[in-house]
Amino acid sequence: MSNEAYAGTVRLTVAQATIRFLTNQYSERDGVEHRLIEGAFGIFGHGNVAGIGQALLQNEVDPAEGEDEMPYIMPRNEQGAVHAAAAFAKTRDRMSTYMVTASIGPGSLNMVTGAALATTNRLPVLLLPSDQFATRVPDPVLQQLEDPTTLDLTVNDAFRPVSRFFDRVNRPEQLIPSLLNAMRVLTDPAETGAVVIAMPQDVQAEAHDWPVELFRKRVWHVRRPVPEPAALERAVAAIKAARRPMVIAGGGVIYSQASEELRAFASATGIPVADTQAGKGAINFDHPCAIGGVGSTGGDSGNHIADKADLVIGIGTRYSDFTTASKTQFKNPEVRFVNINVRAFDAAKQSAEMVVADAREALTALTTALEGYRVSEDYSAEVTAEREGWLARTQECYHRGHGPLPAQTEVFGALNELMGEEDIVINAAGSMPGDLQALWQARTPVQYHVEYAFSCMGYEVPAALGVKLARPQSEVVSIVGDGTYQMLPMELATVVQENIKVIYVLLQNYGFASIGSLSESRGSQRFGTRYRQRGQGGHLQDEQKVVGVDIAANAESWGLTVYRVSTIKEFRQAYAQARAEDRACMIHIETDLYGPNPPGSSWWDVPVSGVSRLESTQKAYEDYVQDRRPQRHYL
Repeated sequence: MSNEAYAGTVRLTVAQATIRFLTNQYSERDGVEHRLIEGAFGIFGHGNVAGIGQALLQNEVDPAEGEDEMPYIMPRNEQGAVHAAAAFAKTRDRMSTYMVTASIGPGSLNMVTGAALATTNRLPVLLLPSDQFATRVPDPVLQQLEDPTTLDLTVNDAFRPVSRFFDRVNRPEQLIPSLLNAMRVLTDPAETGAVVIAMPQDVQAEAHDWPVELFRKRVWHVRRPVPEPAALERAVAAIKAARRPMVIAGGGVIYSQASEELRAFASATGIPVADTQAGKGAINFDHPCAIGGVGSTGGDSGNHIADKADLVIGIGTRYSDFTTASKTQFKNPEVRFVNINVRAFDAAKQSAEMVVADAREALTALTTALEGYRVSEDYSAEVTAEREGWLARTQECYHRGHGPLPAQTEVFGALNELMGEEDIVINAAGSMPGDLQALWQARTPVQYHVEYAFSCMGYEVPAALGVKLARPQSEVVSIVGDGTYQMLPMELATVVQENIKVIYVLLQNYGFASIGSLSESRGSQRFGTRYRQRGQGGHLQDEQKVVGVDIAANAESWGLTVYRVSTIKEFRQAYAQARAEDRACMIHIETDLYGPNPPGSSWWDVPVSGVSRLESTQKAYEDYVQDRRPQRHYL
């Protein structure tokens, strides 16, 4: 039967219709259009090999008229594929993303962690997990989890709490509203995150007559809501009444491309600007009002100003416990908050005066409304002193000359000095995000890519793939700890397969540095945090490093060029060589498991056992009781 079986309709399978629809979806903001779904990651098995897999094959070898290309990349792990899609979306300021398809059962469930990361970070990804038969004739199928209380539950229901939109398409007719709503959520700056459409394997392959109009080009306009006049007036009044205001710039500033407006606002008012992990680079580090990171992983300059602030202006931040130091950072008993956020849920946090608006539009309006306003000269002088003090401490951390093994802060210092303004550093987990948040001197909004909302170990390896796909003109450097590397290294094969040039920096310290330090501070003696050969004693007594484990050799086996170095001087030389390469490579350096790390000036709430026979735990609990006393709700 011809595809054009009926006037105004086209006969396609559900999977074929999905791919044709997705190739014609676009986002638009400020008059600039972007292809919304730029490509597909997919691992095929029973459930999608004859559905979405066949549709992607057909798109590649025999695309229909009016069907654009859907470039396909074969990853090695479903979780890694979602991480790559999320990293791509983050780098593109959420205007474009990738789709990811997986087979029934464990393949699809492997995407759940990636979905949670995307949703927590407010990043759009489109996931198409396969599902059991809608007809229920072959039942149970291979890898089906049976629930004796209902036949309407599948493992894909695990996506519901970690997604911003979830649907299951049990009949072809259901696909149309499902796809339209999926695009709505992907392009909604307030509601975006993981979008999941579960597709039973028989429905994927089922043919249906679709209205041709479904496949027309659709442009989804990403809104920039302006601040309500009354809300703006209240924010202006709060700022003018404050003696020690400060801004906390979150990821929303970068996603709304409001960096220029933030710099103009700070320059006009003199209000200091601190940053979160997602917001670093929103204001250039050398701006006179930039005071660096704030909170548990912040530096002295940001935290000292935050300690005394009487007004905190949060812009595009969700106020994680690291930003608020578990509600101990803002110590001024009179502190109040003004929150500017495109999402009311985040704008309402800390009992704030809410301005529900796009960051760029709100900053423009505030700067105009505050014309002639400026903080006091004494306050500006204090900000300058704090800035200069922390810049000096940063240089000390960057150039410690620590030995016999270098501190990881020295590696970061070398990279910070060697990388260009449009190059991108990637990290996500362990002790490194804390050091980077405190020390990294970001000069542009694109340079700093640290995923710390979900802080997912293993993210760094596939994220480099997604970031490079999004910005091929940038040198992409992914910093990976040995613990993180062992979580998800297999996408190195995908990087090599796709001829993606990235530089991985592997810090080998034979353990989990971050959790080891945390464990020690909580009286748990670094138990279970060091990689040691099993011997005659307990885990704390075993001292010999694991024999035969060679991460550098492992990376070479994936196809990377590996530079093994021991000193910071050698590291700098290796980076120059890696930069000149046209293929993926790794610089492997051993660093000190025990730091030293940047000086801390804040706190993070991790409970300590209230009763213990261990003296170390008893002492840690005494400290914990004291440390949490400043903790409070901001009311």
